[in-house]
Amino acid sequence: MDESQVIKESLRNELNQFDIYLRKALENNNYRVSEIVQHTFKVDGKRIRPILVFLVAKCCGEITSATYHGAVTVELLHMATLMHDDVVDEASTRRGQPSANAVFDNKRSVLAGDYVLSSALRESVKTENLEIIGIISELGKNLAEGELNQYSLVNEIIIDEEEYFKVIDKKTASLLYACAKIGAITAGADQFTIDEFGKMGRTLGIAFQIRDDIFDYYKIDVGKPTGNDIREGKITLPLIYALKNGPKEVSDEMINIIRSHDLSPENIEILLDFAKRNGGIEYARGMIDKFLEEAEQIIENVSIDNEFKMILNLLLIYLKNRKV
Repeated sequence: MDESQVIKESLRNELNQFDIYLRKALENNNYRVSEIVQHTFKVDGKRIRPILVFLVAKCCGEITSATYHGAVTVELLHMATLMHDDVVDEASTRRGQPSANAVFDNKRSVLAGDYVLSSALRESVKTENLEIIGIISELGKNLAEGELNQYSLVNEIIIDEEEYFKVIDKKTASLLYACAKIGAITAGADQFTIDEFGKMGRTLGIAFQIRDDIFDYYKIDVGKPTGNDIREGKITLPLIYALKNGPKEVSDEMINIIRSHDLSPENIEILLDFAKRNGGIEYARGMIDKFLEEAEQIIENVSIDNEFKMILNLLLIYLKNRKV
């Protein structure tokens, strides 16, 4: 049994209950809406977001009804942004199946994404906690800003490590930041503990996204083809590092490929191989270790339930070693 299975087994009842809350939040007797929504939620994801909410809540106290509503809120907001992102990116697949926009067209997919977003806002109100509603409002702004920033980087062909981290801070880290804070708040934690878990969630989010970006460089079944990020013009950390630190003449050749938009399958393979040969993957993995060490230190410093502190540390190991 790997780390993911151990974690899910420790939260089996909570995750089953979460699914009930999620289905309830998406109930709709309009088949035009429910058809698209059901397609979008047909394939379960890794459940990282609700898992983090529940683990933090258990570390800090007990899971409440507000914890479930908070977990559902973040999951719905996440899915709404993915539906919109797929339209922006003209993506044809999501988690190994045809994306909503590929099946139902862009217009209906955007409108269904709006419906899921509205469902998330309604769910946040059910927490009956203004601080959580504020976190969700800020999260929505961050996700939109992150997507706009990424769109600009792609179109302006900006290859910069600092800008890369700004994007993933808004797009991924802000999600796990919200999850961790919601778990702590709904379990009745003190302000110091809430803030510390927020920091932990942010570092986990950054590590999670870097790991996700590394997958793009290898032929692994992660629900998207190898080199997909580069194909979409997204230059992630391994390639950013290699372009900055590789032999200048070769780096210049790689940058010319990127700037010419000549992203044929052959050129994508050349760029992937260049990143691997010039330390990009090793550098990215080193950054994952750095952020996970920061998260581990935060977990060590807060006064929480020792049993679930162990499970939380197991989550860190999973995030470092996950294969999909």
